[in-house]
Amino acid sequence: MGINTERDIEANLQIGPTDLGMVRLFILADGIEIPMDFSPEEADEIAEEIRLAATAARKVKPKRK
Repeated sequence: MGINTERDIEANLQIGPTDLGMVRLFILADGIEIPMDFSPEEADEIAEEIRLAATAARKVKPKRK
């Protein structure tokens, strides 16, 4: 399984600051909770990666099924 493998799983994503000054990505899917904490600097890097991926995705011509 990789980045291009589609799955039929619903998940809830919450993003916010913790009381310890970290940025938390909290994923809930099928009763599984995944808290992922990052320093503000790491969160900035992740945000930049998301922006770059969005820019690249806009240039992709979707394949027809």
